[in-house]
Amino acid sequence: MQSDERFIRLALEEAEKAYASGEVPVGAVIVLNGDILAATHNSPIGLNDPSAHAEILAIRRAGERMKNYRLTGTTLYVTLEPCIMCAAAIVQARISRVVFGAEDPKGGGVVSLYRILQDERLNHRTELKEGVLKGACGEILSRFFREKRLRSSPAADD
Repeated sequence: MQSDERFIRLALEEAEKAYASGEVPVGAVIVLNGDILAATHNSPIGLNDPSAHAEILAIRRAGERMKNYRLTGTTLYVTLEPCIMCAAAIVQARISRVVFGAEDPKGGGVVSLYRILQDERLNHRTELKEGVLKGACGEILSRFFREKRLRSSPAADD
């Protein structure tokens, strides 16, 4: 779906903002009927808040805009597979659809390690689409961590 790519590109723009501020570069956008309700990026360092993942911040903003804690009918676009914390928040918010770019083999709560959004024991399941602009979404993360390793290596101090 072409609109999926469009909104993932917007999430990538948000990820670039996180990158520029030294945060893990993840961006999220929540959309309802083609209208953007929220566009956010990771901010746990800047906000001193371990829960300030892009998805959580987007859910909070979208809830404020909709004046409802239920985000039924919305789609969450995110550059990286949501972690278990974010996946649980997605279920609680009743988000209808999640589209993400890159998988997170070390922390993914949606397809990699857990399948929270599809768990039949929970009272809500979410439609899922993965791998949209996977290369671009993975590249920004790879670049960020590569540069972080280079900065922290002993050779970087010379």
